[in-house]
Amino acid sequence: MSSTAQTVLPRWRGFNLLEMFTHRHDGNFREDDFRWIAEWGFDFVRIPMSYRLWAPGPDVYDIREEVLEKVDRAVMLGQRYGLHVSLNFHRAPGYCINPGPDEPFDLWKDKEAQEAFCYHWSVFAKRYKGIPPHQLSFDLVNEPPVPSPDGMTLADYERVVRAAVAAIRAVDPDRLIFCEGHSIGNEPCPNLVDLGIAQSCRGYIPAGLTHYRAGWVPGSDKWPEPVWPGATQGGEAWDREKLRRHYAKWADLARQGVGVHCGEMGVYKHTPHHVALAWFRDVLEILREFHIGFAVWNFRGEFGVLDSGRSDVAYEDWYGHKLDRALLTLLQAH
Repeated sequence: MSSTAQTVLPRWRGFNLLEMFTHRHDGNFREDDFRWIAEWGFDFVRIPMSYRLWAPGPDVYDIREEVLEKVDRAVMLGQRYGLHVSLNFHRAPGYCINPGPDEPFDLWKDKEAQEAFCYHWSVFAKRYKGIPPHQLSFDLVNEPPVPSPDGMTLADYERVVRAAVAAIRAVDPDRLIFCEGHSIGNEPCPNLVDLGIAQSCRGYIPAGLTHYRAGWVPGSDKWPEPVWPGATQGGEAWDREKLRRHYAKWADLARQGVGVHCGEMGVYKHTPHHVALAWFRDVLEILREFHIGFAVWNFRGEFGVLDSGRSDVAYEDWYGHKLDRALLTLLQAH
């Protein structure tokens, strides 16, 4: 283990579960997912959520209790199967990295959005107060953008994070809280070290490998078929050593007492399987060196170990699902 390895957090390993990912999802989590994740030796699930599921109307303070009860069930299933559950606002009041329903305001600039953001987190803080931090964490907002003078600045992001942390701690001082790296989760935030919160990074570099032919990424259908090493991002070729330097920036936070976890990682289904596995092996070995845990996006679906829809995998039947045993075995080993 590296001398800069993070030791604040356990090295939680697991998956993202997407039942509340967008306003079109139903929130009906499957107990089998939690059971299988635990049986396969993992101990973490991240729950990316759209606040529009529990606050769908024009009044963002009008919250539907029946939807929050579905979040309760995910938390309960995590406890039942010994999995740490991390709740994340993938769509927060005023911001989402993905296109979707129009937002009435801007999280980074509008006081009304920031107040709503803090209010929603305070609702969760009250709801789950008393659940130990080793069982439950809050991941404030998914993938803040690249800072820019005309958009979100680093000062904007810091202001939003500090306000939300204060709102949560006013209710539940012991809750484990994550902020995500800026620049879509790729850059650490040393200016927030004094808050005593954890930080979440990403495992999607280089994009020319991880998001090859991903329909939501403009132009990705025209990228060259990726190889590893050598796949590109922003015109630069990447290899293992370049990846290690990237994650060393995150491991450096460990020397300041900051817990680090990789909240999302993975490879979309159109990258050749052998290339994906070679990349995974390098990233997983680097994360293990720095004692940084991970959560693959997703468990079931195009990035996952079940039902990924790849054309070059000899799938194993798993209770009616198609299991990518090679990827699962690699993840288990790291």
